[in-house]
Amino acid sequence: MATVKRAQRVADRILEETAEILRREISDPRMAMITLTGAKVSDDLRHARIFFVEMGEETCREETLEALRKASGFLRRELGRRLQLRYVPEVVFSADGSFAYGARIDRLIAEIHRNERQDDTENS
Repeated sequence: MATVKRAQRVADRILEETAEILRREISDPRMAMITLTGAKVSDDLRHARIFFVEMGEETCREETLEALRKASGFLRRELGRRLQLRYVPEVVFSADGSFAYGARIDRLIAEIHRNERQDDTENS
């Protein structure tokens, strides 16, 4: 049976709690359309990096990242109340580039299929 590192369990819990806090307790409109996609916590549980995407956007807007940075102190305090940890990790937000990368791959594949269909119709 595979064992999950404590840092991963804490990261999962931080992700859940952060999503809940953002949804229920922060009413900043700059953060209305974000989705948290993952979290990584250092092995010593002192640092947490939370990944997010903005729905409908290819890249992260600077004002969204700034709003998350400003809310990080409040989030850390709330996480301290909700989690039973000796040290509450310092929270840093990072835009998740994997969604933009995936969308680019989808566009390239669709373009290849369009080109193949055009070649098939021209050759017929």
